[in-house]
Amino acid sequence: MTAGLLLAGALAAPTAKEVRATDEALVACGTRHTLLRGDAARGIECGREVIRARFAAAAARDASARVLVDRFEASSPRTHDAKVPLENVYMILEGNDPALKGSAVIVSGHYDSMGTDIMDPQLDAPGADDDGSGTTVVIAAAGALSGRPHRATIVLAALAGEEQGLLGGKRLLEWAKEQGYAVGALLNNDIVGATNGASDARVRVFCTGDAGSPSRQLGLRLEEMLGRDRVRLVFRDDRFGRGGDHLPFLAEKLPAVRFTEPREDYRHQHQTPRVEGEVEYGDLPKFMDFAFLARVAAGNAEAAWHLANAPAPPGAGTAEGAVKPDTTVTFEAGEDPERTGFEILFRDTTEPRWTVARTVPAPGTYVLAGTRIDDVALAVRSVGRNGERSIAVALEPVVRKPAGGPPPAK
Repeated sequence: MTAGLLLAGALAAPTAKEVRATDEALVACGTRHTLLRGDAARGIECGREVIRARFAAAAARDASARVLVDRFEASSPRTHDAKVPLENVYMILEGNDPALKGSAVIVSGHYDSMGTDIMDPQLDAPGADDDGSGTTVVIAAAGALSGRPHRATIVLAALAGEEQGLLGGKRLLEWAKEQGYAVGALLNNDIVGATNGASDARVRVFCTGDAGSPSRQLGLRLEEMLGRDRVRLVFRDDRFGRGGDHLPFLAEKLPAVRFTEPREDYRHQHQTPRVEGEVEYGDLPKFMDFAFLARVAAGNAEAAWHLANAPAPPGAGTAEGAVKPDTTVTFEAGEDPERTGFEILFRDTTEPRWTVARTVPAPGTYVLAGTRIDDVALAVRSVGRNGERSIAVALEPVVRKPAGGPPPAK
């Protein structure tokens, strides 16, 4: 683990008792179906008020914090193709560095739920795990991060309309653009509340299979920060046939990942509570593992804080070395006075994780003697005075055409 030297051990971890209380408050709404409105005790507005109250309590401890209900309209086949009112709820912790506060680290989860028939908003849909658990992570992270210093802005986002077609996630991306935020990272939490007897009880982190993608680099950085004993990387966008609110961000090639429990029990997702034969269906608190949920919440808070205190990442870069025994690396970077330098990284093409090849003081051009570009992939990342590292930026291999000479030998 490479926690920042200045930041190590400074966040208070949420407890199983605390996350249980939040999750059960959401479950007490009976259903949080997006289309059930007008009842403060049952439906989506009940869930919204639970979240807003807990955000307000956390925000009271941080002068930089503000709570925002982002009202919008959207439609999909699951809204009968009619525009419906929706509300995301955000707690925004503004960064304290003028150069970096325009970059946002986002922790998200959706607070709507659904029963067996998504088109019937009247059904009971307690949604303890899907996705009361992810919303609970967002609220717990808000409490842990409130009052703590960070360079970039942190946004805690509880999203509506996920079950209707990722409507809240699409709006979150749109809202971030409207605010002028560059998305430094999105940590989406969806179904993170149980282990269901899994022998490997690490939370899964879905980070897209493209080896050079920002999502993959974010996943690898999370593994470095939190430890391989706490997260299990899955190099895919999401589960087969399923999707979450990180997907609109992946579509724009932004650093976004999904946290999901190690083994799902489909009897306790998208099911109206009932008993059939000897099988009990329903997404209820009694099927949750609140100690596990507290660990996931702690990991999200930790990761968000370290990412928000990391130096500005480098910009675009290239690696060139066709028909040469050495590789030439060139990269750019904006100014960051809290950055001490950069790490040039390499890996064998069959190895997913990076190794530091060389530390350099400034952006520019460097020759890696004896490194043959045919055999490796390369990246670069920033290093801060506080010991934090940015997410790695993959270097694009290029082939220079010889000036006036023959093409490279076959």
